Amino acid sequence: MSPTAEAVADRRPVYLTELAQGTARFHEPRRAACPWCGSTRLRTRLRTTDLLQHKPGSFTVDECRGCGHAFQNPRLTPQGLNFYYRDFYDGLHARRIDRVRVDRVHGTRDADRRAAAAARALFRLAEPESWLDVGTGHGHFPAVAKQVHPYTAYDGLDVGDAVEQARRDGRVEEAHRGLLTDLAPRLAGRYDAMSMFHYLEHCLDPREELKAAHRVLRPGGHLLIELPDPESHYARVLGRWWLSYFQPQHLHFIPLTNLRTELRALGYTVVAVDRAEPHVPHDLAAACALLLGHWLPGADEPWRSAAPGSLQRRLRTLLTSASAPLVGAAQAADRALAPLARRTRFANAYRVIARRDADRP
Repeated sequence: MSPTAEAVADRRPVYLTELAQGTARFHEPRRAACPWCGSTRLRTRLRTTDLLQHKPGSFTVDECRGCGHAFQNPRLTPQGLNFYYRDFYDGLHARRIDRVRVDRVHGTRDADRRAAAAARALFRLAEPESWLDVGTGHGHFPAVAKQVHPYTAYDGLDVGDAVEQARRDGRVEEAHRGLLTDLAPRLAGRYDAMSMFHYLEHCLDPREELKAAHRVLRPGGHLLIELPDPESHYARVLGRWWLSYFQPQHLHFIPLTNLRTELRALGYTVVAVDRAEPHVPHDLAAACALLLGHWLPGADEPWRSAAPGSLQRRLRTLLTSASAPLVGAAQAADRALAPLARRTRFANAYRVIARRDADRP
């Protein structure tokens, strides 16, 4: 039995014991009102399952008819988040997830270009001496940003041990391990630049994260945010197969107007907005991969009650190889359509740069 198969077999009893109690306990009670504006005028935007790891459970994304904010409802509990995050970024599932996500350790050529473009976007406005990258993972962004502006000191913050490895590897100078909201008092007024790349959508309360960032930034410092755009036409066209829904990990989908309004209310001035550069041309290819992953015979996973038989394994390998040209064609279409998508509402992400205002007396 291969090491991977052994690891799966070792974890299976743990998962099956947890799943024997059902998945309903992983969800909080359903909200009757929008967490952003308080309106009770909600509609169901999405119902789906875990299309990435194929762990048991179902998930709903509701949308507020008042402000347009979309959110997972009912939301996962901390126990649920631990269950669905486990084995995703590291461990059993990491190699498979690399097919549909940016590599968090070394990045890719396209990811490096996007990171460099984001760094240059802020450096056109200011030249920070110290920069904190929140949700840094293995420190991919700071490693690229150093090449753009080597005189800035880059630190990283994350909840996992990857940030410690990023410090050991020299990608960040200091590693802060924990939640931004918990560490903000200790880091108050320390940085004149902060970045949050696809971070807020994972947070239980994005408003509290923005307040914590305001506390950590010096007056006049800049906050750079990139988020999936829930108003992207791809979301409507692809439905549950739109990768940026990323259930069950994405808890909030914040329209650009809502974020700009909230930043102003918290004491920021929005100085730049961009939907073109943050667009990642992967929507069609990722949708194909998710669709195929949903219908192909299941892989051996510890949350499945039994390992697949040899016939099922061979059939999965054969169908996966046969479908590769389809995914390749979708990827080529993504790249061909990227210039058009960036100029239209098909762009799948947006960037906001906001300057922290001076403290009011």
